[in-house]
Amino acid sequence: MERNWNEIKGKLKQKYADLTDDDLLYEEGKEDELYGKIQKRIGKSKDEITKWIAEL
Repeated sequence: MERNWNEIKGKLKQKYADLTDDDLLYEEGKEDELYGKIQKRIGKSKDEITKWIAEL
């Protein structure tokens, strides 16, 4: 995920304008924390977010 995170981050921000750079800060080994921030902000489950990212 780290390799293309900037691309994914850009697409997430386009789709969900409420997401901030802090919400989308990627740190290796802290993926669960990242998903938690995104879930809290957009109200989607981790599975929904993972599926959407995989479809990009």
